[in-house]
Amino acid sequence: MTRRLLIRATGAARPGQLAGLGQAMARSGARLLDINQSVTFGMVSLEALVGLDRDSDLEGALSEAGVSLGLDVQAIQVSAEDYQRWSAHASQPRLILTLLAPHLPAGILAEVGALTAEHGLTVELIHRLSGREPLDGGVPPFGSCVECWLRGEEVDLDSLREKALALGAMHGVDIALQEDSIWRRHRRLVCFDMDSTLIQAEVIDELARRHGVYEDVAAVTERAMRGELDFQQSFRERMAKLKGLDEAVLAEIAEELPLMDGVERLMKHLKRLGYRTAILSGGFTYFARHLQDKLGFDEIHANELVIENGKVTGEVREPILDASRKAELLREIAEREGLTMEQTIAVGDGANDLKMLATAGLGIAFRAKPLVRSQARQSISTLGIDAVLYLMGYREGDLEDEDRAG
Repeated sequence: MTRRLLIRATGAARPGQLAGLGQAMARSGARLLDINQSVTFGMVSLEALVGLDRDSDLEGALSEAGVSLGLDVQAIQVSAEDYQRWSAHASQPRLILTLLAPHLPAGILAEVGALTAEHGLTVELIHRLSGREPLDGGVPPFGSCVECWLRGEEVDLDSLREKALALGAMHGVDIALQEDSIWRRHRRLVCFDMDSTLIQAEVIDELARRHGVYEDVAAVTERAMRGELDFQQSFRERMAKLKGLDEAVLAEIAEELPLMDGVERLMKHLKRLGYRTAILSGGFTYFARHLQDKLGFDEIHANELVIENGKVTGEVREPILDASRKAELLREIAEREGLTMEQTIAVGDGANDLKMLATAGLGIAFRAKPLVRSQARQSISTLGIDAVLYLMGYREGDLEDEDRAG
């Protein structure tokens, strides 16, 4: 009859400990069923579940090995019922919960733990994706990020996300929830909105200011926000007010556009890692092309200003790129590249991006209004746009190691 033991070993980490414990288990004829080891601040913690099909004094062998290795070793009997429960738990769906902020307050762990327990979820693993804080206690250069693996029976994800969003808002922390799957590690296409996502500006507002019609354009925008106009109607009305704007102003504004925090670092890593990148914008191709030249996007899709005799006519070429067209383009690019929708990521800030965010495998509302944050599956508000890399599962240390190696 098979006997099962949970082996726990803790102590100051040093080379050769795994080999020593492994040899003791091998001499006793143990079969390895599961294992996990981590080292934190020089202290090692190893847990191994083993099966024994013949009588042997594994406990004694491990205790003796532990003394020579500087480890405290325990061997705990695991009943058949406990083993079955463990096996059933391991086959349950996994969720990935990510905490992001300039600094993570310790209290957030207690509240996240209570929230996940309320939904019947077990915290299986917690690890840090961000780098270490500076010795002077300053803010880490790319923020703080901790990833938690959760396991449990099917949960009401909408309810869990809503509560996580409220909890994060109380503490100034972004809390993102994703269903884990093989596709999470194989995303290949990342599509971005442009205005207030890749750049810290709304281009049409900048054009209106330079043309002296900002108040008129803002009034149309307000009517659209009240639901009196749809996107295409409001867009045409705002464009009409730009009639006569000198083409030279476009070049001046393009050169002055402030990039969003972290966008250059994000694009550097996405390109190096082989992702296809695209801009899907309700703004203008003139400015999207400027960003493409500057940052290296693979393709751009936006609205084309009609310019005649060096002047903006107040019209754009059809079709207008609205919310539905953004989602369609995301699907079209994925199909053309031979990708599933689960392999796509979309990032945007406005209501005009919600269909695109819902269509993508990973849709991220970035520094968005509360309504958009509440409807998007993921959101980032506390860090730069390069925090998208954390939601993709990348560790800062791995990315920076690649930088140094390159």
